[in-house]
Amino acid sequence: MDHYDVLIVGAGHGGAQAAVSLRQLNFEGSIGLLGDEADPPYERPPLSKEYFSGEKSFERILIRPANFWGDRDITLLLNRRVTAVDAPGHRVTLADGSSLSYGKLIWATGGAPRRLSCVGGDLKGVHGVRTRVDADAMLSEIENVEQVVVIGGGYIGLEAAAVLSKFGKHVTVLEALDRVLARVAGEPLSRFYENEHRAHGVDVRLNAMVTEIEGKDGRASGVKLDDGTILPAQMVIVGIGIIPAVEPLIAAGAAGSNGVNVDEHCQTSLPDIYAIGDCAAHVNGFAADARIRLESVQNANDQATTAVKSIIGQPQPYHAVPWFWSNQYDLRLQTVGLSTGFDEVVQRGDPAARSFSIVYLRGGKVIALDCVNAVKDYVQGRALVIGGVAAAREALANPEVPLKTLVPA
Repeated sequence: MDHYDVLIVGAGHGGAQAAVSLRQLNFEGSIGLLGDEADPPYERPPLSKEYFSGEKSFERILIRPANFWGDRDITLLLNRRVTAVDAPGHRVTLADGSSLSYGKLIWATGGAPRRLSCVGGDLKGVHGVRTRVDADAMLSEIENVEQVVVIGGGYIGLEAAAVLSKFGKHVTVLEALDRVLARVAGEPLSRFYENEHRAHGVDVRLNAMVTEIEGKDGRASGVKLDDGTILPAQMVIVGIGIIPAVEPLIAAGAAGSNGVNVDEHCQTSLPDIYAIGDCAAHVNGFAADARIRLESVQNANDQATTAVKSIIGQPQPYHAVPWFWSNQYDLRLQTVGLSTGFDEVVQRGDPAARSFSIVYLRGGKVIALDCVNAVKDYVQGRALVIGGVAAAREALANPEVPLKTLVPA
């Protein structure tokens, strides 16, 4: 086929969910699900956790069994990449020069790992963590590695560091800012995780600026810092964010800068073209900023449903409360809401007990919670975030007071 009633570009969480939702909502037209990898849709978060550690096989992280797509008459177009979009002509051009036409287009491409700009950033042994190929490449090298440097103290970097420390490797985490998780969490949580990783033997270095990746025989051998320090490393993992994969849409005239702009129904400024997930810049009712991108499975899945409902004529504006999770060692962090723009923090419980929560407020109202091994707080705190509840600080700080009792009747 060279035409699909709905063509979905990007076979990650968002793209897969869009295809699934179309069939669940009884869409009978043709569906093409196009991805630039050889594998059918699979879960991304386990790449730096359960898959990397060997706890889960690849088959266990497939979003659906391999035969699911054919059974639902969803055509998988794998190892394909869109290089250009002809919006007026409703047609996309692929890297091999072929083209496909569409009735509606859902752009769900996510992004590519941001690469190092310094000398040596392209040496063998320097890895991002975005695809199965990335994870497999690291696993194939790990037996010959003793020292690993992780550049970036965000969730991806810290999760990889936790797994590598379990493997018995000497791991150093380099963070350019003055604390880990600085862009997504308050200082109490940052300091807790810094201490946790150090207790497991990870060397966490803050305010660390990388100037060069040193190499030997074409492979990484060390990481040089701006103070002249050279850290020996046979593997370097880079977790410094992603670049939204939206170039063809922007070139076609879609509005956007950091990602592609979408409205409340996930429609771009181009006719019959939607964008969802990591690459979609949207107005979010739980954010302090006017327009944001959310890099999370929850956002990709919920925006997929929003786009599909618009396509089938059952429009429903996107208004999902954001949530995230991260597994490191025996710690399960669950986050609900967006803490950006907070002006007050309340600590609930004792971090030393390894079960506590951080409550974020803005203008006296609860906007987010970070819950470490505190499932009840996470579940009950959701209503506080959705309602923007102004609760007494003493009650929020007291773990003996159930958060559900703070929600107005």
